[in-house]
Amino acid sequence: MTQISSDISKAIELLNKEEVVAIPTETVYGLAGNIYSEKAIRKIFEVKQRPLFNPLIVHIPSIDQLEKVAREFPIKAQRLAEAFWPGSLTLILPKRLNIPEIVTGGKDTVGVRIPNHPVTLSLLKQLSFPLAAPSANPFNRISPTSSDHVKAYFENTLPMVLEGGECKNGIESTIIGFENNEVILYRLGAISIEDIEKIIGKIQIRNTSETTPNAPGMLAKHYAPRTKMYLLDDVDEFIENNESKRIGVLRFQGKLKTTRFEHIEILSKSGDLKEAASKLYSTLHKLDSLNLDIIVAERFPDVGLGKSINDRLERAIK
Repeated sequence: MTQISSDISKAIELLNKEEVVAIPTETVYGLAGNIYSEKAIRKIFEVKQRPLFNPLIVHIPSIDQLEKVAREFPIKAQRLAEAFWPGSLTLILPKRLNIPEIVTGGKDTVGVRIPNHPVTLSLLKQLSFPLAAPSANPFNRISPTSSDHVKAYFENTLPMVLEGGECKNGIESTIIGFENNEVILYRLGAISIEDIEKIIGKIQIRNTSETTPNAPGMLAKHYAPRTKMYLLDDVDEFIENNESKRIGVLRFQGKLKTTRFEHIEILSKSGDLKEAASKLYSTLHKLDSLNLDIIVAERFPDVGLGKSINDRLERAIK
């Protein structure tokens, strides 16, 4: 039976035994294991049912630990780390030879970040190894932002979920890589493109790959509820044309003209995209539990974190 617990010493004991433990971060909960233990890493892939070509993100407690996993640290990467670590930024860097290929999807690069969560930072500081930790959900399903989400997915499969409360950012980290001195965005996330570009100037976006992704979150289908879902500009018209269906609505702010729906969730009445992002997955979990025929999401403003929210919703409907 999966135990939800705040006992960091218990989590350390399990991780030292090459077990997998769910951990909290400021983005989403992750399935964590010792990066140097092939047994633990294989368990992560098996529990998630994740394809082995899809690389994992390595979590470290401080920037002075980076040299243990990365052999280079470009100037622009340093500037981003200074601005956003600890936090929701993953950097793709050339890996040390001792990082197992199963962690990196066979690539010679590794994704690294320092999470901004006191519980997991405390955990990492007490371990003798970094943790690989993809999101704690079955492959392609909605990411978890609470310990209860994780337990619902993996009851009797995981020994422990380390309790850390609700994830404050609510969507995954932004992933940045470096190719031929160019800065590449591989995954939109909890730090906006605009905030990245304030630090290092214009960046390129290459955030889709079906066969050899450089980073997590690049596959076309991801983050999806079980309920059939649509992403639309005109939610009212769709509802009027599907009046026989039990429809749940996911909306940024404001009211609908129509009243022909079963349930509506407004992510931010004040129009705050950060608040909307923090509530996105928890709200999708709620709608997915209501036995609806359809979930209809309204497309968000394509600015700031609205781009990241739209990215998640677009991948959820594929």
